[in-house]
Amino acid sequence: MKIKHLLTLPIMVTAIGCSESSRFKSFEDYPSFSAEWEEMIYTPENTNFMLWAPTAGAVNVNIYDEGMGGEPVSSMDMKRGDNGQWTLAVNEDLRGKFYTFNVQIDGRWLGDTPGVMAKAVGVNGKRAAIINLDDTDPEGWADDKRPELKNFNDIILYEMHHRDFSVDSLSGIKNKGKFLALTEEGTKNIYGQTTGLDHLKELGITHVHILPSYDYASVDETKLDTPQYNWGYDPQNYNVPDGSYSTDPYKPEVRIREFKQMVQSLHKAGIRVIMDVVYNHTFNTDNSNFQLTVPGYFYRFDDDGTFANGSGCGNETASDREMVRKYIVESVKYWVNEYHVDGFRFDLMGIHDIETMKAIRTELDKIDPSIFIYGEGWAAGSPKYPFEKLAMKANTWQMPGVAAFSDEFRDSLRGSWSDDAKGAFVTNGKGHEAGVMFGIAAALPHPQLKEVRKDIPQSWTGQPSQMISYISCHDDHCIGDRLKITAPDADVKQRMRLLKLAETAVFTSQGVPFIFTGDEIMRDKKGVKNSYCSPDSINVIDWRLKKEHQDSYEYIRGLIALRKAHPAFRLGNAEKVYEHLEFINPSAKGVVAFRIKGQPEGEEWKDITVILNATKKNSKVEVPEGTYRIVCHDGKINPEKGLSDVKGKTLVSAPQSATIAYMK
Repeated sequence: MKIKHLLTLPIMVTAIGCSESSRFKSFEDYPSFSAEWEEMIYTPENTNFMLWAPTAGAVNVNIYDEGMGGEPVSSMDMKRGDNGQWTLAVNEDLRGKFYTFNVQIDGRWLGDTPGVMAKAVGVNGKRAAIINLDDTDPEGWADDKRPELKNFNDIILYEMHHRDFSVDSLSGIKNKGKFLALTEEGTKNIYGQTTGLDHLKELGITHVHILPSYDYASVDETKLDTPQYNWGYDPQNYNVPDGSYSTDPYKPEVRIREFKQMVQSLHKAGIRVIMDVVYNHTFNTDNSNFQLTVPGYFYRFDDDGTFANGSGCGNETASDREMVRKYIVESVKYWVNEYHVDGFRFDLMGIHDIETMKAIRTELDKIDPSIFIYGEGWAAGSPKYPFEKLAMKANTWQMPGVAAFSDEFRDSLRGSWSDDAKGAFVTNGKGHEAGVMFGIAAALPHPQLKEVRKDIPQSWTGQPSQMISYISCHDDHCIGDRLKITAPDADVKQRMRLLKLAETAVFTSQGVPFIFTGDEIMRDKKGVKNSYCSPDSINVIDWRLKKEHQDSYEYIRGLIALRKAHPAFRLGNAEKVYEHLEFINPSAKGVVAFRIKGQPEGEEWKDITVILNATKKNSKVEVPEGTYRIVCHDGKINPEKGLSDVKGKTLVSAPQSATIAYMK
């Protein structure tokens, strides 16, 4: 996408080489500071404003009575301080007011901005708000605790969009499309089945991954009675919740309090909260808060002076610069400390540099080492930074405690992202076994596979918890739609069978399993792949499907229960994976079979065998002679009591389904 850079580029040049900023020869020369990054500190006695704007010749603070409209009630000059900071102390109670900064460079005023670190804003986020954050804490917030998490491999991720999950008229949820939807208990669909929060508890997931919930630009908060939809990957203010998910976007405290209520409710339900963050680009460029504050500094540029575009959205941020790295680190810490968020999914993580991701991991470890970090190990284009220094998937092993999505596993199971019509293991059977085994081994360099198969993808993890196992997510076809395309002759029952096979691979992988909201009830998006701005009719979770597809729901619920009860499926250590995970006849076609030898990590079951049979006939797999308890077979699962017992040295898996058994 072409972007307008004519306004910004001259500012960037003058900021580096002229007038007040002539002392800075490059961005690396810009001053920095080590203190916490605050732009407004409120007390009833005074309000202190601070802005990092090292290239500014002057900075004003404008005070408003309202979050939108009207003229400033006062405009005050800030004073140049140390390390590029500007300061102003106002010795009066400004609570309830709104403010903006206006930066002047070389005699030119750039325009109003709430700053880059605003923590409360008015409607549509154009002005920052002066509030007391302590007043936004819901009752009992000080006692809010993260649910216990011993190991990253114990995680079961569930990705959801606020509106998709709760807007269905038959969901029984009152606060449709709002943060508060996830605080409601006892909600049911028209068949009396659980929906909403109770559905999540019943399903058994450990983490909810919510799509971007910071203040984003594409939904007009003044027109929420008009149909609007967006995933939210268009950042405006990174450190404040979006008003469209609140019950009143005009009152700055409401969105903050309701986000906290959502987190608190999920925590009480035993579920942690992952926040989807998009630090790799901004919604606009010339008029972004970054450009209106320190022009040029927060972005990378191509050799011709135009904005680099590794995001595919018109710009890419320069995480490798000292103050950009500091900004990202402090922002995630703020969400952890103020909102009790339990982890982060980084959009286009491959645009960020490795050192920034390691710095985030280091700082979050100081707060709580169980906070989970993962992201997309790629970019939409070629970032303007050396590949070997970027947080790309291939470099994941260099970032301990940071995970990435395995597109190899996804594509091997259901077909390539780049070719919607082409199926893979679950529909075609043969030719994709290597990628499936690669995913079962969590992208580790499993010695057995390297010896017998030349087509195994290049490993990129150092530990199994660094790989996210999945078959679909928000920015692609959901698995229900994908199966309609790649198995056009299959009826609903047959597609459900293929879904079960694919999800069995995901939940028995040594990586961290991830499920897209509604896949457990075979939701569809009417065939729309990139539904980022499609209406509710495309994106909504139709809760009637829980009744229609109860079989798939119970199967996936059984898989989750199986994984949670049996540590053999989540060994959490590379050496243990090498020791205990053994592939059976890894050269087979259309079948992937493996055994978890012994009883590792206190496992109750012995010598667990998993057979993923993608062929259209029974598959026989040789095993050590003994008596085996079958817990999953032919589309049915019962990990608690089992399905049947068989004796001998052969296990038989039904067509296009999975079999799981253990030796008694």
